[in-house]
Amino acid sequence: MSTTAERPVRPAVRVTIPVGGMTCAACQASVQRALSKEPGVVDAAVNLMTESAAITFDPGVTTPEALVTAIERTGYEARLPASDQNAMAEQDARDAAHAIEYRALRRRATVSGIIGLIAMVVSMPLMAASPYGHAASDPLSQWIMRALMPPLRGAAPWLFAIDPRVLSWTLLAVTVFVMTWAGRHFYIRGWAGLRRRSPDMNTLIAIGTGAAFLYSVIATAAPGLFVRHGMAPDVYYEAVIIIIAFILAGNALEARAKRNTSSALRALANLQPRTARLERAGGDVDVPIEQVRRGDIVIVRPGERIPVDGEVVSGESAVDESMLTGEWLAVPKAPGALVTGGTINRTGAFRYRATTLGDDSVLARIVRVMRDAQASRAPIQALADRISAIFVPTVLTIAAATFVIWLVLAGEGAMARALAASVSVLIIACPCAMGLAVPTAVMVATGRGAQLGVLIKGGEALQRAGDVTLVALDKTGTVTEGRPTVTDVIALPNGAARDDSELLQLAASLESVSEHPLAEAIVRHARGRGLPVEAPTEFTAYPGRGVRATAMGRKVAIGNAALMTELGIDVSRLDGQLDAVASAGKTPVMLAVDGRLAGLLAITDPIRPTAAETVKALRQRGLGVVLITGDHERTALAIARQAGIDQVVAGVSPEGKVAEIERLRAAGNIVAMVGDGINDAPALASADVGIAIGTGTDVAIEAADVALMRGDPRGIVDAIDLSRRTMRTMRQNLFWAFVYNVIGIPIAAGALYPAFGILLNPIFASAAMAFSSVSVVTNSLRLRV
Repeated sequence: MSTTAERPVRPAVRVTIPVGGMTCAACQASVQRALSKEPGVVDAAVNLMTESAAITFDPGVTTPEALVTAIERTGYEARLPASDQNAMAEQDARDAAHAIEYRALRRRATVSGIIGLIAMVVSMPLMAASPYGHAASDPLSQWIMRALMPPLRGAAPWLFAIDPRVLSWTLLAVTVFVMTWAGRHFYIRGWAGLRRRSPDMNTLIAIGTGAAFLYSVIATAAPGLFVRHGMAPDVYYEAVIIIIAFILAGNALEARAKRNTSSALRALANLQPRTARLERAGGDVDVPIEQVRRGDIVIVRPGERIPVDGEVVSGESAVDESMLTGEWLAVPKAPGALVTGGTINRTGAFRYRATTLGDDSVLARIVRVMRDAQASRAPIQALADRISAIFVPTVLTIAAATFVIWLVLAGEGAMARALAASVSVLIIACPCAMGLAVPTAVMVATGRGAQLGVLIKGGEALQRAGDVTLVALDKTGTVTEGRPTVTDVIALPNGAARDDSELLQLAASLESVSEHPLAEAIVRHARGRGLPVEAPTEFTAYPGRGVRATAMGRKVAIGNAALMTELGIDVSRLDGQLDAVASAGKTPVMLAVDGRLAGLLAITDPIRPTAAETVKALRQRGLGVVLITGDHERTALAIARQAGIDQVVAGVSPEGKVAEIERLRAAGNIVAMVGDGINDAPALASADVGIAIGTGTDVAIEAADVALMRGDPRGIVDAIDLSRRTMRTMRQNLFWAFVYNVIGIPIAAGALYPAFGILLNPIFASAAMAFSSVSVVTNSLRLRV
């Protein structure tokens, strides 16, 4: 027997840590490898686009502070995340940082570009003086020489009269300025990448431009060294400057595009007002939102945004909830109705009691889910990660091989051409595009989903939803409205209840402590008829079947035929009524009193107006549809006919729903389960994709992968369509990112030279690199419409 106490098992915790300084897929891979090696880390997903790391860890082994330290050891910046309550402030700070970054990059790119153009003009006399240098090594330089040299000679003959050594030293000084001011971060980060044995995009840029600069410095300081070996002392200062300018311009455009991808999250974070008007003894007073407490009475006037969640206590109005649900029709609000912080009061004024605040509010939870989703990774990202892990070392090897091959085989001007080709290889290679291909699409898609009222909880769910082949629909609250109404109360002659009123009163008393929609309908109907309702005792629930308790001094059970059979009660006397009620699309609920059958209640739940439209749309997309319900088979078939559903599974318990989902999956289907109740949560969790109707319970929404923020099943179609569009975009991004490098690197190395005499100028290479990253982000932004 062990004498040491075992450490208690604690549930894993998830935290999303902001990470700064990442610029490409290789950076992302470096941070991810470091986190994956940390003790206690269960899973780590580093996202270049959101500049964050979503980490699941064992709190008994490590802490968020230790994870921040682990990231900082890799050379990148990290800090603890803000609370959900401060999500708006954090998003504002992130947006401000992106705006500052964009302006700084734009300023450096503009200044470097202007200096680069001037440097190119100043370099032309040096090109003209070169017998076989880089001036004749590529089509761009040849075109420049032919097109611009004569006009420049005529306009500025004095430039050609200046000593070439003066021009070279002047260009050297200007290039040093650009490299140290505009491009300093390339060299600092590139060197840091080499030191931690994790080279990245900055390393490629630093080595490429650094090699060209070093070659040019030697040619400037010791031209005789080149002449003695039969080489022209060419300089590449203008190429270094323009390469830096192009890459900075691409980074600036990328930073602006990144900010656009977070527009939906930013809009959500900015929904909550900064102040609230509270009712006080001395009169109304405006206070900061942080000072609102649970139970405070909040006053909202027409046109104002509701500050926090709560329950209306007086007044009536209509509230625009479109920013949360995507539904533009204003929702009526009266005393007892719930209101959500961030929505807009359209018509009347009302007072309401604050209920959930801060991190527990609906808006904070939505922002948290969206932020986590955007920081997550889709499975398709794994391919890009594997390539990124070896990308930079492979490019460095190719560049070195290119230099050697050109140096050996080029003959006249070999050194100049070898340098130009190897620098082009280093500059054109772009790990950024691969790192951005998937996360940009996930980020934009989850933001677009929020605008449609579809809350997608991560990249994996987003990818799986597009692969769905069959949709399983719960009946109550999904296909139907979820607002049932009692239509018939039938007491058996000479039964356990004297009449319909006593039967209804017993049923309502028994159900008065239940939150099931059918129970609420029974209690509401009894009170509407003025019948007194007493709280039951010895209450026992039978999930998916009914309940039993002592009510009004009698042993009462209410539920379906399965419960009656389990309790040994013969229901054959009701066969005729059961068939009639079920055939009309109503739900029969039977009542037994003191062990004897007493009668039944018929409850109807009208089908949602958009249910048939949704089923038709799903079928048009090639998807199968099945109705799964615990209701009576006749009732389920009647509802299914109205919705246009052919396949029905009725009379199943919550465990039976799970078993049916597993059976459908075993048959080769990729199943999406759609439901709204507590009894749907196990099935939602067991399906390939769980979709919760937003009017349902918190348990169902938490168990689901996708939450529809409004009670409209058309959101199912929106979610699947968005997933399919996103997957197409991801594949396009990855395809072009890979093809760009597969085609661009060989061209830069000189693959076209033997057949066509074409070499890629390093300046063209830098422009192509800048364009590749921007094109991936821009393609993803198309998902916003």
